[in-house]
Amino acid sequence: MPPTPFGLAVEAEGLTKRYGDNLALDGVDLAVPRGTVHGLLGPNGAGKTTTVRILTTLTRPDGGRAHVVGHDVASAPRQVRRVIGLTGQQTTVDDLLTARQNLTMFGRLFRLDKAAAQRRAAELLEQFSLAEAADRAPKKFSGGMRRRLDLAASMILAPAVLFLDEPTTGLDPAGRREVWQAVRELAAAGTTVLLTTHYLDEADQLCDRISVIDHGQNFVEDTPAGLKRRIGDDRLEIVVADPADLGAVARLVARAATAEPVVDETASTVGAPVPDGVRALTEVAAELRSSGLEVADIGLRRPTLDEAFLQLTGQRPEPMSASTAASAPKPAGASASGIPEETR
Repeated sequence: MPPTPFGLAVEAEGLTKRYGDNLALDGVDLAVPRGTVHGLLGPNGAGKTTTVRILTTLTRPDGGRAHVVGHDVASAPRQVRRVIGLTGQQTTVDDLLTARQNLTMFGRLFRLDKAAAQRRAAELLEQFSLAEAADRAPKKFSGGMRRRLDLAASMILAPAVLFLDEPTTGLDPAGRREVWQAVRELAAAGTTVLLTTHYLDEADQLCDRISVIDHGQNFVEDTPAGLKRRIGDDRLEIVVADPADLGAVARLVARAATAEPVVDETASTVGAPVPDGVRALTEVAAELRSSGLEVADIGLRRPTLDEAFLQLTGQRPEPMSASTAASAPKPAGASASGIPEETR
């Protein structure tokens, strides 16, 4: 099998999948460079999970083609499974074993000999900052620590591509930051990460590029910053100290704005989109001072990924509840990596 072109770790073209009368995928394309974090965003039912299941060989496509690290997912599924890891929404570690014993056990399941499994467990405990907790049971871990242990288990064979499905569902902010740092370190070390998430701040923090999918089709692919730029310029917002100055401030702001300023007399604010936010903020602030116009507050608000998502799809992302996540179907016989043991 020739190497994937242009250094792509994941390449898909025209993927289609139908379940009865439901067309789950209708021509999805992907191109994920090696060593990057690529996000899949979309409303519930958009086709994200089906895309991941095809790329991880858990579901066969009805049409199109896909390669992972140069291996065809349809004709060479065993080769694909050797180079990927998959971490689902639920942790799969055993609460009765210590962190070290869990990782050693997974190493043995991946057919490493005892000494190699123990060495790999020690390496991963160090890599994921769990060495001090190595001999404690995961039931005593925080949510973030358990998730990092789950990520470590998926990295036993150092996969070239790691698929993460909602990796921080149910975690508190501290736990989410722990997982984010672990993902950044994996990407920095050369692992390609394909991430599905409903948390748009997570995608904004982690992803180099994002594909937005809806109704089984690609809407757009861009960087997080590029997606936000698509919905408009930065917005300059000013709270005036004296409501009588609203008109004068609005006229001043209009000279730097790309659209007519919006004046809110109730809140004593003036807001307008500006093409170069930092420059506009600096220039308008200087002109306010020279004009003797006093303001209570002035600031620059950049478009958010939530706003971009809403404009692109027409709906807000819907976080999966803990009860829904717990009841979501999982592949029969799935192991810690998410790949059925009998098909490795």
